[in-house]
Amino acid sequence: MAFMNEQDALSGKYAKALITIDGKVEELFYAKTGEATITKNKTDVPILGKTNVGQKSTGWKGTGTLTIYYMTSLFRKLMFDYIKTGKDFYFDLQVSNEDPISSVGKQTVVAKNCNLDSVAWFKFDSTSDDALEEEMPFTFSDVALSDSFKKPTGV
Repeated sequence: MAFMNEQDALSGKYAKALITIDGKVEELFYAKTGEATITKNKTDVPILGKTNVGQKSTGWKGTGTLTIYYMTSLFRKLMFDYIKTGKDFYFDLQVSNEDPISSVGKQTVVAKNCNLDSVAWFKFDSTSDDALEEEMPFTFSDVALSDSFKKPTGV
């Protein structure tokens, strides 16, 4: 029986995130957490002679959340421009995971055509010693997979 090497479990602290917007690349060194999820759209397929209802995949939807430390005006400026001009903004979000201790190597994925759902216009909290952060939900309409993890070696 094979077992996973504990050092192959990835630490998220080594991740790198970049956004590309209007041809400019910005390193998200102020990001705290991020996650993007692809959800399949399915439709019911009742089948004569069966008591269950089958499911057929009919598409997909990409959603995600980016949590950053509240220390950049970039997204507020983009939202301000949208409010004042109606010109929406889209960006690509690239995330690489590579833990130097793990034998699985590096994975790089891109969520393309990201569009923010909301942005905190202002924040303050006089009751906390914690750093301010903001959560930004988004959708995306395409993906890329540049680097894939290698198969882990078991012991």
